[in-house]
Amino acid sequence: MVKKIILVMAIGGLLWSYFALDGQRYLSADFFRELYLQRPVLTAAVYFSVYVIATAVSIPGAALLTIIGGMVFGLWVGTLLVSFASSIGATLAFLVSRFLLRDWVQQKFAAHLNTVNQGVENQGGSYLFGLRLIPVFPFWMINLVMGLTPLKTTTFYLVSQIGMLAGTLVYVNAGASLSSIDEFSAAAILTPAVIASFALLAIFPFVVRALMAVYRRHMRYSAYTKPSKFDTNLIVIGAGSGGLVSAYIAATLKARVTLIEKDKMGGDCLNTGCVPSKALIRAARSMAEVQKASALGINVSSPDVDFTRVMGRVQEVIKAIEPHDSVARYTELGVDCLYGTAKLVSPWVVDVDGREISAENIIIATGARPAMPTIPGLDQVEPLTSESLWQLQLLPKRLLIVGGGAIGCELAQAFQRLGSQVTLVEMRQQLLPRDDYKVAAFAQDKLESEGVNILTGHSATQFTYLGDHCTASLQSSEGTELKTIEFDRVLIAIGRRANTSGLGLEALGIPLRANGTIVTDSYLRTCYPNILACGDVVGPYQLTHGASHQAWFAAVNGLLGQFKKFAIDYRIMPQVVFTDPQIARVGLNETEAAEQGIDIEVSEYDLSDLDRAIADYDAQGFIRVLTVPGKDRILGATIVGPQAGELINEFVIAMKHNLGLNKLLGTIRSYPTLSEGNRFVAGVWKRKYIPHKLLAILQRYLRRNIKP
Repeated sequence: MVKKIILVMAIGGLLWSYFALDGQRYLSADFFRELYLQRPVLTAAVYFSVYVIATAVSIPGAALLTIIGGMVFGLWVGTLLVSFASSIGATLAFLVSRFLLRDWVQQKFAAHLNTVNQGVENQGGSYLFGLRLIPVFPFWMINLVMGLTPLKTTTFYLVSQIGMLAGTLVYVNAGASLSSIDEFSAAAILTPAVIASFALLAIFPFVVRALMAVYRRHMRYSAYTKPSKFDTNLIVIGAGSGGLVSAYIAATLKARVTLIEKDKMGGDCLNTGCVPSKALIRAARSMAEVQKASALGINVSSPDVDFTRVMGRVQEVIKAIEPHDSVARYTELGVDCLYGTAKLVSPWVVDVDGREISAENIIIATGARPAMPTIPGLDQVEPLTSESLWQLQLLPKRLLIVGGGAIGCELAQAFQRLGSQVTLVEMRQQLLPRDDYKVAAFAQDKLESEGVNILTGHSATQFTYLGDHCTASLQSSEGTELKTIEFDRVLIAIGRRANTSGLGLEALGIPLRANGTIVTDSYLRTCYPNILACGDVVGPYQLTHGASHQAWFAAVNGLLGQFKKFAIDYRIMPQVVFTDPQIARVGLNETEAAEQGIDIEVSEYDLSDLDRAIADYDAQGFIRVLTVPGKDRILGATIVGPQAGELINEFVIAMKHNLGLNKLLGTIRSYPTLSEGNRFVAGVWKRKYIPHKLLAILQRYLRRNIKP
């Protein structure tokens, strides 16, 4: 600690001396020119030392010093001095930053820096080389920030020495050109040599960026031979939501498209996800409506669930929607549909069960599958997942659900309503961990009121098959409480993993994130610009409409990216949990705003006050809107209540088109409708900003002729 204090005081002293003693005069061409005429070797030593010290203590002005080096010493000597002085000074600044701040920064932000540290350890040299060649950030900032990372000192120095050489030459050359001007007149300045030097200075970052892109592309593709002709414009691997929309967009653009699917057209959403789950939820809601009937004055007998028929209707719904995603439909659109297992063998060639197909562009849209934990005994109890669940024909009397996210909560409520006794286990301290605590607590209270046994802060550690039933051993997150739960069937709903196995990504060197999804840039391109990816295999949202949204960008960027690229925007991504009542949100919630340090103002309207909700005997939930403090600009909205998934779309449109709460407040709604709630929450915000002084003046005016 003492050493750090001494170092800080020394740097502070140097900076104070620089400003107090007008150190800027020593960073001028006149100072070095005068000294150079008398003592050229000493001048070089002084200039070298000043450059090192100025860089080491991060005094801005490296570009000016570099130009001065060219003006005083000429192109080659100036380049030699600047190259070594800048690299040594930068390394000293790097070491100072590391000594003073790295330990504190790494400890303070450890949770956020793991990925950064791994990236720097693996490719830090390449990243630094790009920054040195293309000076996007100030010279001194790069030195200090890199000191906070695990980058090796020798790597930093060598990469800096090589990476800054081209820029040093350009700046020194500009200075050398200026030194030839004896009198600063228009005629003297506007010479071809001077104009060329400063033109090179201006275009240097763009030229280097373009050359780096060409070089990286060449190196990336150098191991493969590009076909002179292709079988098709676009290959799409996977016929789920992302793949189907990609193929549809490409076909609409009149491209030749080959769509490859190894299982069923429509992917998870149609066959095992959105469609069957919503059909099951509809059946379960009917049970809840029957149970409400007596409160509405209707006497009904106790309903009986025919679970086989319920599951039969689920399959009928799938069959009814199936033509929308069928081979026949897409063939009619001009898409060549193939069944088979696809594997990338080069950036342009895909092997489909032994048949090779080439394309200029490839989109990977292989989706995801249910994640399965490694818990002892789990394989013995025949666990269900969101994929295998739909083959059930007998309603489990006791259903254990592991995972309290959207899928777990939706199915817990549905099966409880249909007659199962459901136990829902979530290892975190709240259900729906991505939502605010108030939302999660509301959902938990609702599920518990319907009979679901909920255990948050618990995880399964052992499963045991006992013939006529099974048991699960649960442990609390503190490790102090042990429970044993008996069940007949268990449903695992702890999330989904991207389908990347067998695609040949490893052989091509296409990297994956820590969660198994494919790494892409903001244009959805992998490390090979002609190979793109969309949907669950990319993330960050595992949503059907999220995959469809990405698919447009993937298709357009793949086919037309050489003319115009479009960066994907996730700011306005609606999300719905189809419990009863539904939970819908778009944009920020309070938890995310707090994590990101964003100031917000919250306006809330309780749906118990909404006329239509009261009439429907469904007056439960609330609408919460986050705005910029003091303004009506919407940052996010959450709706918990009937038809929340429909109502949230008004906020999606408002945020997309920058419509504030004042606009929503001034929009007429039909009466009585649930959508009035969106206007009323805008009214809650407006009442906070009532102009009381103006209203007092208006009151006096209106009552001026009124009898007391």
